Amino acid sequence: MNQTFKTPKDALSNLYSSEQQSAILQVLNTASERELSAIKLLQGRKSVNVIEHREKYGPFQNLQSLLNVPLFQYKTVVKVCNFILNPAEKGDRRERKIKVTRASMRFIKPEIERERLETLNSIVSVVFGTLKIAWAHVDRNLAVHDWQQEKCGRFMKGTYIPAVYLEEISSVVSKIPKADLYILEKNGLPAQNSNLFPITLHLRTVEAMLYALLQKTFMQDGQHKVLSMARSTVGKHFGLMVGDSRSSGVDLVKQFLLQSVTQEQPRLSFPRNKVVRYRNLFSSVTQNRDEEMCDSLLQALAFYELVLNNTT
Repeated sequence: MNQTFKTPKDALSNLYSSEQQSAILQVLNTASERELSAIKLLQGRKSVNVIEHREKYGPFQNLQSLLNVPLFQYKTVVKVCNFILNPAEKGDRRERKIKVTRASMRFIKPEIERERLETLNSIVSVVFGTLKIAWAHVDRNLAVHDWQQEKCGRFMKGTYIPAVYLEEISSVVSKIPKADLYILEKNGLPAQNSNLFPITLHLRTVEAMLYALLQKTFMQDGQHKVLSMARSTVGKHFGLMVGDSRSSGVDLVKQFLLQSVTQEQPRLSFPRNKVVRYRNLFSSVTQNRDEEMCDSLLQALAFYELVLNNTT
């Protein structure tokens, strides 16, 4: 094509290291049309052209082959590659200075010393529903170390036997990693709705069990370890509230996973060897969506951004 006549052979490849080329090609060869549209300069027809070219000719083998995609000129390809590797963002998220103010501390209960918040290294965010308990272990650099969930369904048989709660919750707590603080989701189900009383009773029981067991398991030198954060606070932070209800955060989490491989300084970073598994987990269309797992991650990020990094 005409573009290749204007640039020397392998000119694009010479601009980037082999690792950078692999990262760029991985994104362009695996991202969906919707995910490609989230990349700067690939909105509209360009993302469609990438998909159609892949389907017709197979995965891109090198950067130079991108010039064969309609609407892709040399300068366009360079800008797309640069954005994938280093999106234009203001500042370095990893070097944000922690700033804890009295206003930001209103998002957590009970009160905790400001000095402890300023020096903590990591938190575990815990979210629970009627059948699952999920947690996300995230450090102050917004790197995810552990992110998983456990099914706990035996105690939702209408019996509410204390021994069953103790056994199930203790099993989960034994798998939760050590951290400086543990953040529990405070659900806001309306108390006046009598039809929700069994669910409310269950959630309050799980919350109390988690609070007590986490505190006992991880307490050191008598320091308080477990805090609560309102579900509605996290929902408002990410714009997920619809009236008094909170919508799903699955799509938002999928965006964070995409950013982790397309941006040099993503909002959240994930272990490289687990990103594909995480993305596959949320890519399938199923009624059994992993809402608790997504919510635990959103709660961890909201904690850092609202309470520590003091962002909006």
